[in-house]
Amino acid sequence: MSALHQSADDYLAIRRACGYALRQEGRLLASFLDHLEHRGASSITVDAALAWATEPSHAKPLWWARRLSVVRGFARYLSTLDPDAEVPPQDLLAHGSQRATPYLYSPAQVTDLMSAARRLTHPLRAATFETLVGLMACTGLRTGEAMRLDRCDVDFGDGTFAVRHSKHGKSRLVPLHPTTTAALRVYARRRDELCSHPAAPAFLLSGVGTRLNHTNASSTYAGLLADAGIATPTGRRRPRLTDLRHSFAVATLVTWYADGADVPARLPALSAYLGHVGPASTYWYLEASGQLMSAAADRLELSWPEQS
Repeated sequence: MSALHQSADDYLAIRRACGYALRQEGRLLASFLDHLEHRGASSITVDAALAWATEPSHAKPLWWARRLSVVRGFARYLSTLDPDAEVPPQDLLAHGSQRATPYLYSPAQVTDLMSAARRLTHPLRAATFETLVGLMACTGLRTGEAMRLDRCDVDFGDGTFAVRHSKHGKSRLVPLHPTTTAALRVYARRRDELCSHPAAPAFLLSGVGTRLNHTNASSTYAGLLADAGIATPTGRRRPRLTDLRHSFAVATLVTWYADGADVPARLPALSAYLGHVGPASTYWYLEASGQLMSAAADRLELSWPEQS
């Protein structure tokens, strides 16, 4: 068995251990590797991936995009093991709705964003955006969920808040770390000092006492990114507020792997905490980070008996 086929088997085993069947993906990946071997290639290149993906010349572009997405997922994994492996760009053969690769913030960047928020001229906007960034980074809330929070949803006594009627109509109770509860309490006092008669029952208020909206939050956040010195990676979309949620999920999984935790057993709890329909939505974060795929590969290798 070639090194590429072995790596592909390992990759598929990792993902199947997370609950994916990958029957079609397995067949397509085997076909692609045969294509590489026929060309005498020892690693993945973008040109080879594109040539294989578009081989069925009369197929629809959606099928080409599907074939390339299978290669892209494996290429992300392989790139953590083989520096020569090329990952096909996300917009290559883009067709229809595709899940954007998230920008993963470091803890230092989150701190820089919160510091940038404190420098906003308007004191209420400054307090609100500092809290918004911190809250999303440490709870993985969706942007809309944070904006829809009302005062009555936050229970300082229990250290929880309620997310009501979110995506797919799901509601959930989110427990908070004591430090997060304390920070929210500080914000609430400051908010009430600055705006004693708000125009909305929202927990997080805009500078004029109304509920935050996506348009204004996005433009303000763009300014925070610039002030914090966080640039858009080459060939990628600008980092977004929602990427704080992705960063929380990935950081949680990385920590679990580093601690030697039983990650598959814990994933349903993380899925519920994030408000996913099921664990399958949470498994995607394994693919979103090369570091996670590498950690999963190391764990799988340790769990297998040595081959003679």
